[in-house]
Amino acid sequence: MDKTDYFNDLLARTEELFYHELSDCAAWKTEFIGVDFIQAKDIRGGTPAEIIECCIKEISAAGLIRGASYSIIGRDILLSLKIQGCVHIPKEMKLKKGGIKPYNCPIVNMVLDQLIEKLGFATTYVADLEVNGETDECLIKSAIYETPAKIGAVSDWSEEYRAMEERDGWKVIDC
Repeated sequence: MDKTDYFNDLLARTEELFYHELSDCAAWKTEFIGVDFIQAKDIRGGTPAEIIECCIKEISAAGLIRGASYSIIGRDILLSLKIQGCVHIPKEMKLKKGGIKPYNCPIVNMVLDQLIEKLGFATTYVADLEVNGETDECLIKSAIYETPAKIGAVSDWSEEYRAMEERDGWKVIDC
């Protein structure tokens, strides 16, 4: 077992125990896991796109992911990230095998943290996390609220996401 496997096993066990303790509330308690890494980097940008791309490039350069693409839709509230080759996929697959839907993504936590820290976003949260071990890819949907006025804004994310997929609206980040 290498170090990455070891640490993924530790994190998976911690998340499993945490989930059993708090059930569906566990996801709300893990938003700061992973952010220390990105806070130590010189992330710069004046727009969400610039911050997202700068974060992903740093994360990729560190070998934590192989690649990523993203889209911001739904009144600029739904951030969808596709992450390829993430070092944490074995952790997620271990949770899935144990009957727990993965709920904590340190990679997206880093991006969301920097939207708040660098651009002053009001709040963010992970809305959905889908992991595909066969394709080595994760799809993470997050709500990003730039201002308090946007909190509570309603749009049909399912329809907007479908339309975005149809027009291939993914922005691929050159890692």
